[in-house]
Amino acid sequence: MTLKWCYWYGDALIVKIHIQSRAPRDEVTGVYADYLRLKIAASLVGGKANRRLIGFLASELRVGRSQIKLLSGERSRDKRVAIYGPRTYPHWMPLSK
Repeated sequence: MTLKWCYWYGDALIVKIHIQSRAPRDEVTGVYADYLRLKIAASLVGGKANRRLIGFLASELRVGRSQIKLLSGERSRDKRVAIYGPRTYPHWMPLSK
């Protein structure tokens, strides 16, 4: 299955994410314009949403926070992250290497 929001690049799983900040809880809400759409319970101000996003992805994919790198979108709602060595794939990510 080919997904436009998620693909392998070498050993890294690249995920394109669109963030909705200040939500009641962290959750995946679907796909939006070739991005995985996530609601994050943190503000975009001061990098809080980025830290919360990394924590959410680390928990969902069972990796350490250090195995997730923000590649682009540090100050934007649209982000690209690299995930190294995911141990599991949640139901919202129908992908394997």
